[in-house]
Amino acid sequence: MKHRIVVLGAGYAGAFGAGNLARRLSPADTEITVVNAEPDFVQRLRLHQLAAGQEIEAPKLADVFAGTGIRLRLARVTAVDPERQVVTVADAEGGGELGYDTLLYALGSHVADHGVPGVAEHAFDVAGRPSALRLRERLDSLGRRGEGGRVLVVGDGLTGIETATEIAESRPGLSVTLVAHGELGAHLSAGARGHLRRACDRLGVTVLEHTGVEAVEATRVLCADGTVLASDATVWTAGFAVHPIAATSGLEVTENGQIVVDRTMRSVSHPNVYAAGDSAYAIGDNGRALPMSCASAGSTGQQATAAIVGRLTGREVANVKLFYLGNHISLGRRDGILQMVDDEAQAKPKYMGGRKAARIKAGIVKMSLWGIRHPTFGMPRRKRRPAAAPITSAQPRVAA
Repeated sequence: MKHRIVVLGAGYAGAFGAGNLARRLSPADTEITVVNAEPDFVQRLRLHQLAAGQEIEAPKLADVFAGTGIRLRLARVTAVDPERQVVTVADAEGGGELGYDTLLYALGSHVADHGVPGVAEHAFDVAGRPSALRLRERLDSLGRRGEGGRVLVVGDGLTGIETATEIAESRPGLSVTLVAHGELGAHLSAGARGHLRRACDRLGVTVLEHTGVEAVEATRVLCADGTVLASDATVWTAGFAVHPIAATSGLEVTENGQIVVDRTMRSVSHPNVYAAGDSAYAIGDNGRALPMSCASAGSTGQQATAAIVGRLTGREVANVKLFYLGNHISLGRRDGILQMVDDEAQAKPKYMGGRKAARIKAGIVKMSLWGIRHPTFGMPRRKRRPAAAPITSAQPRVAA
């Protein structure tokens, strides 16, 4: 009987993980099923560009996985039962249950409203392709009015910065304001902060620092200090949250719902469950939790697949380096910032800015997409076969 591996989610972590498993495990003894709600691979790193009006690739997952032996199930995950080892899904035909022997949980994250009234009803976001397209339609309608419009971007993290500058560059007829809870670019070095401010000035982005938002309404935003900001399109980029499925499943999770994993991305409560990407609470080599990011999805995905392959085939589990190098920020299509961080996750004094930084960011995004579109590139002629009775509960040997 084949060992059943089910991968939940086909974002950067899930799609990479499934391809890597297919590349390294024998199809004679294993079957890999990917469950994803959407038929396309979403370049989440570029959704702010899509919202701004640019065209970005969205490869069909059926094409991505063609010829790999990976089964694709287009369905929405509604529940996980780690005791029975089943996943409940819903689709156009009613859904059902999928049994698994090993589960790779990579459902990612969605926009976090932090309990602010009106966000769900009135705000736009760029956390998913449908929501990014919805924002794009709204910006298109503002452009058709011929009298401009006011766009308010709430949140000064990387997503907020990239969204505000992208919209300002792509749609110069609109007035763009970035609402920052603290100092703009507080996590950057002094030089990078200065570069960011100059970029905002050049693009005409108004920045409001140290401003909290208490409520979002259809045509305005209410601030904590009593200020009222008029808005024709409010874009909420104030952080991300994971889906509550893991928390309700009985898996051990953190306060925010991330799955608690060991060094190999294995659930500390259920040894045949692994997590990768935003869904995993993973401690990096510097002793700090890895941030929700594409970079973290890459390293945690590599570690999870290395652990699954190692344990199933009776080999040592290799340690993949778990570290966060820094931030790659696009400021429109012709400007950017590369900010490296140290072992304490603090910005290093030096940074790179300008066109070169923008080209490097574009190259990273392009390489990420290429890796997804070629999931079994370099497929070995001889794949590893699972051991006769893979152990799922005992602690394995871990290579240094």
